[in-house]
Amino acid sequence: MSNLGHPLRVTFAIAIFLILPRFAHSQDQPTSPSSAAQDSQAATNFQSTQISDTLTLKRAIALALQNSRELVLARFQYTIAENEVNVQKAEFRPNLYTGAGAVYTYGFPTTPGGALPSVFKLAYVQTIYNPLIRGQQHAAEDRARNQQLEIDRTRDSVILQTASDYLELAQVRHTLELLRNESASAQKILDYVRNRAGAGLELPIEVTRGELTAARIEHHVIQLTGRDDYLTEKLRNTLGLPDSDAINVQPDELPVSAQESAAALENTALQNNLDVREAENERQARQHLYRGARGAYWPKVDLVGEYDVLSNRLNHFNKFFNPNSFQTNNFNFGLEVTIPIFTARTPAAVGLAKSELALAEGQVGSKRSEVRLEVRQQAQNVKELDSAREVARLDLKLSQETLDITQNKFNQGQASLRDLESDRLDESEKWVAFLDADLAKQQGELALLQTTGQLAKLFP
Repeated sequence: MSNLGHPLRVTFAIAIFLILPRFAHSQDQPTSPSSAAQDSQAATNFQSTQISDTLTLKRAIALALQNSRELVLARFQYTIAENEVNVQKAEFRPNLYTGAGAVYTYGFPTTPGGALPSVFKLAYVQTIYNPLIRGQQHAAEDRARNQQLEIDRTRDSVILQTASDYLELAQVRHTLELLRNESASAQKILDYVRNRAGAGLELPIEVTRGELTAARIEHHVIQLTGRDDYLTEKLRNTLGLPDSDAINVQPDELPVSAQESAAALENTALQNNLDVREAENERQARQHLYRGARGAYWPKVDLVGEYDVLSNRLNHFNKFFNPNSFQTNNFNFGLEVTIPIFTARTPAAVGLAKSELALAEGQVGSKRSEVRLEVRQQAQNVKELDSAREVARLDLKLSQETLDITQNKFNQGQASLRDLESDRLDESEKWVAFLDADLAKQQGELALLQTTGQLAKLFP
């Protein structure tokens, strides 16, 4: 029987040398206890912020991004995708196994797996070359990039929704101020008509007409008051503000408007649109899977090693082997090359990967066409909304000039109070129409900027 101590020391030294790189790599992983705890804390708790002054649009969006639970979940999904990539990479890193046991044998000593029974075993395996697994790893990396794009998509969605709610709330509150002025003018006209009707100078239908105008204004006020309450509560939840905090907004303009030509907007969208980029990443993933499936025709190479402690007392190796050549400690290390001669699964897998690649390529072309058409339509919509806003602006300007003329006539005794209040009512209605047109234009620009992938650049 050979000496056991020296070979064991050598073997354990080799094992430690192989394990150390694995431990060192584990220290470089992106997931850390502190960052995981921070993400978990962010996922469960909104950050409460006190707003005492007027809340600007940029500040509102910054708070929404800071407190968005959807963004936290998207980051968790990206972490999962990164860990899936690490699982694929682990196939090409060292793997060390050990174990001990006792096996009773009758006849030729062998285990159910075909190896000699050993009292102690230490095995080392590391894949060096395997195109199929390598293709799966690259595909996982491409899909992890798609998950990172989902973070950008969620960010854009939060920006779009917050900006739209903020601008609408500012418009609603401005409109409510105008409607209260309208209500005052309508009440003055109604009182004027009632007095004249009581004196027999107006028909009763004019009183009914005045009452109808006042009732319509009051109905509009009730509607917008409810909308104000809803948008305020929605923004408060989005921004993570306490219920006791008031939200003071102001009419605001977007930092940049979409003024590029349609062709330039299309090119920008094809470069930055998240749907197009995700489709391109998926196509690249399918390309890697197809190459990996074709690589399965080639041999795969593994770096293998094994150390066994055999027992002649338990398994009687001397009955089947030369007793003079038996040794307790056995060690082997080298390359294992597996050459596929014929596997029915490989051509089937190649055919499947090829068809999936063709589908992904078709989806890229389809998505690019959809985005190009959507950008054209949205750009045209922005032009129409801008034109409608200009019409509303000029209509408002005309009503303001008309009101000035009527005011001068009233001061000179050439116009009645009814004429003056009617023009004031008309001017207020034109203001409301202009605010509606302005909000519609801004919302159209937000949608276009999101499609072209420029929305996040407005609020870095």
